[in-house]
Amino acid sequence: MTGFGRGTLALLWAVMAVATRAEQELDLLAPVGEVRPGLMEGFLHGQPPLNSAAFVPAPPATGSPGQQADTAANEAAQAFRDTTRWQLAARDANLKFPEAASIFECAAQVSITEAGTPVVYRLLQRTLTDFGLATYPAKNAYQRPRPFLINEQPICTPKDQELLAKDGSYPSGHSAIGWGWALVLSQLMPEQAEAILNRGREYVYSRSVCNVHWQSDTLAGMAVASAAFARLQNDPLYLATVAAAGDELAKADTESVSAQACAAEAEAIALGRSGG
Repeated sequence: MTGFGRGTLALLWAVMAVATRAEQELDLLAPVGEVRPGLMEGFLHGQPPLNSAAFVPAPPATGSPGQQADTAANEAAQAFRDTTRWQLAARDANLKFPEAASIFECAAQVSITEAGTPVVYRLLQRTLTDFGLATYPAKNAYQRPRPFLINEQPICTPKDQELLAKDGSYPSGHSAIGWGWALVLSQLMPEQAEAILNRGREYVYSRSVCNVHWQSDTLAGMAVASAAFARLQNDPLYLATVAAAGDELAKADTESVSAQACAAEAEAIALGRSGG
């Protein structure tokens, strides 16, 4: 190619690559609609909905061994009321942004913020909807009463009690979101996968500690999340966002993660595992 040396061509390719990446990131962060105020459209919006009622079995029947196991697990989890594990469960219940973006901060050892990691932040916002809404076909089909309606004991987020009382317990939407996020972040950060998945499991357990879900609700929520995560692997926009998010995390700020806050979180989790 006359008039261009190898160095010049390399520079041109580099400039084109930067421009392409900038265009991709601009598209990935373009405004999207909301399915309701404060809830951004997911990546699967407009596609045939995932019918969780078709693959999630019915919850345990009253008096069955499964319900007896759920009741025993619920009673054990109530031992953490008013402890630091209860406080962590209350914090985990908040899925509003920006607070929700910090749930996996200690496990991932990176601060996820709209300003510092906008693509990852958007990824969490949109997949929240994908994972959470996927539970509703089964929720609506089964309409299982929540534990606090049966045992008449407090929950860790009293302000949510009236709303939760009208929302089916099975499967757990929060568990689907928390476990789904653990899968997404593990995909992004395989070197931190064990810590992230461990935090995801603890997030799911928070719903039992909070007295708002039976154990089988949370397990069903995890199953729904896994199904939605599998479907996301076939969505081109999701995959493009994951690729850009991985690049973003490689340059992300790790210094702003609070060692003190992470130590407190680890202590609360350890308390839950010790049985109090």
